[in-house]
Amino acid sequence: MPMSVLDNVELRPDIKRTSVLRRVPRLDSASCVAVAAFEGDVCAFELPQDTTPIIVEDVSGRSLMLAPGDLFLATPGYRESTRWVVGDIPTEGLLPGNLYWVLAQAGIVGNLVGDSPVSKGHLGEVRYVGALRMGGDKNLNIRDFALNSDPGKPDRALLYVVLGTSAEVGKTTAGIATIRSLLQSGMRNLVVLKATGTSSISELLAYRDFGATHVLDCVDFGLPTTYPSGRAGMESVFDRALDYCFSMAADAVLIECGGDFLGANVPVFLERLRSRRSDGKIILAASDALGALGGKLTLYDMGFSVDLITGLCTDTPTLRQRTEKLCGIPAINMAREGSKGLPP
Repeated sequence: MPMSVLDNVELRPDIKRTSVLRRVPRLDSASCVAVAAFEGDVCAFELPQDTTPIIVEDVSGRSLMLAPGDLFLATPGYRESTRWVVGDIPTEGLLPGNLYWVLAQAGIVGNLVGDSPVSKGHLGEVRYVGALRMGGDKNLNIRDFALNSDPGKPDRALLYVVLGTSAEVGKTTAGIATIRSLLQSGMRNLVVLKATGTSSISELLAYRDFGATHVLDCVDFGLPTTYPSGRAGMESVFDRALDYCFSMAADAVLIECGGDFLGANVPVFLERLRSRRSDGKIILAASDALGALGGKLTLYDMGFSVDLITGLCTDTPTLRQRTEKLCGIPAINMAREGSKGLPP
């Protein structure tokens, strides 16, 4: 009998787990119930026997191969990537026995709306089996393991904000270069918040590898992603994230907003940030000079001034000079030059 039609399925303690569930502790004894599942619920899925292996992200950050017939844990979620995949959760939730798509390596599962032609090792159909429960009639959810904020302490850390005109333009490269510069200046306690977009522990671990003391993203505050754009209730999520980060004993806080700064509720986040801190240094990553100019002007209309431009628009001397001349703002290639020219 197919695993998906059973009312209650006992799960092995060593069941494969995707990284979106990294805050959920290992469960020595757990079962899943065949009920509808919604965003953030801890769920069991099965990769059908008649399909090919896919690659997701393990809770450790390593690549995890899912073989046909494997059961694994993941969660329903939304994604609106401008470069990779777009998908959502049906109004009725995920229903047991139905097929859905792995929308992101972190283990985000839902309906597939569309995707780009770029190859994606995680994109494949999986069958929803059921949701985990720890007694009672409530699905276990990643919100149950979210961090609590402490808004009572003053904000003292330096603030750097990395924004981009699109995905894959050099935001994380700029963020890592900034962290390295701050360490070289003598700072030691550095907090990184990947505030928006799709969760990815491998991106957070890259910041840790280069010296960040604490690394956080939306999973730490109860959401698998910050999509869809325009969703209700994001103000309180972002406020909790900012309260937590700014209450830490840090020398500097670096915030990276995933994707472009018009999607993933980045405008809402920036508004909440500005209500707390207006003294942050803005680093803009762009793919070309015209994109950098458009980004600068759009951010100005939103009430922000760009301090430094980086990204693909600085890859060659010709393009860097054009970007700098067009925008009237220092432009450096942080992939090549590191933190040189970083605003103090």
